[in-house]
Amino acid sequence: MPHITVTEIEVITRKALVAHGAAEWIAAEMAQAVAWAEARNNRICGLYYVESYCQQLVSGRVSGTVDPVVTRPLASRIEVDASNGFAQPAFEKALDQSVAAARETGTVNVAIHRAHTCTALGYFTEKAAQKGMIALGMTNASPIVAPPGGKVRVIGTNPMSFAVPDGKGGVAMGFDQSTTTVALGRITMAKAAGEQIPEGWAVDVDGQPTTDPEAALKGSLTSLGGMEQGYKGWGFGLMVELLAAGMTGGVASCDVKPLKAPEGDPHRLGQFFMLIDPSASPAFYDRLSQVSDATAENTGSRMPGQNKVLNEAVDVPDALWALMQSLSNGPVHADV
Repeated sequence: MPHITVTEIEVITRKALVAHGAAEWIAAEMAQAVAWAEARNNRICGLYYVESYCQQLVSGRVSGTVDPVVTRPLASRIEVDASNGFAQPAFEKALDQSVAAARETGTVNVAIHRAHTCTALGYFTEKAAQKGMIALGMTNASPIVAPPGGKVRVIGTNPMSFAVPDGKGGVAMGFDQSTTTVALGRITMAKAAGEQIPEGWAVDVDGQPTTDPEAALKGSLTSLGGMEQGYKGWGFGLMVELLAAGMTGGVASCDVKPLKAPEGDPHRLGQFFMLIDPSASPAFYDRLSQVSDATAENTGSRMPGQNKVLNEAVDVPDALWALMQSLSNGPVHADV
């Protein structure tokens, strides 16, 4: 299994996306997001997704050449039409204007619509935190979650992310999580590996607990809290759904087609962010320090994401690295 540097991963991802039709600046932004995920052991949102990006660039399910359109219809609202392109470059194009608006008004909501799946939300909120903003991000996804006790899937894993600046250009804390017990990728990876999943992660089509990943994918993932207290995560999932779809004009989860299908209609997803200027409250950094210090009094404890050691290189399965090399040569040579 080759040991590949994160820099090499970024370079080959950019090359693969350009070879499949993405503009240089868009490919560079997407490659940075893939490398960001790999540096944090988030394989699901890293190299795991590149083949799908390439396939959908070729089929036209996502555009790699559109220029996102940024508008400010209200003092505290920035809207971004991703024009059926990637979410990462859409956010990047709007970020500086969004930060300026938040400094002017105290808080701003950023609504991206007609976007491809954004994979790792933490990538977005961390960028905003590095510019001094408290950032909350949300998005919805293809339906895989039924209400607690139900069988009909209504919403996706509907992740949310939160990041806090440290006041020095860095990030004091940050987390990125689904509103389900586990992310969907944990189920698909277990299926691919021929492994069972722990009871409580999912139910089958009859609403019964299952340890079979294939049955889980046909059934429903449980919301945070599991079988007994999933109503807690279900509420968070609905909150994300209404903000990510309702406040952006993106599609509801029940209308989202499988995200990795090579062909089909564009995702047309929404991503909703809130940026808050911490300087609006003179007490913010004092309270942050107080909470952080209290957390550190517990041996081995820290704020989420605090002092995280990033990978400079990662082990990449032989087959995956061979696929990346093939993709970097373009669709003529890749199995797309």
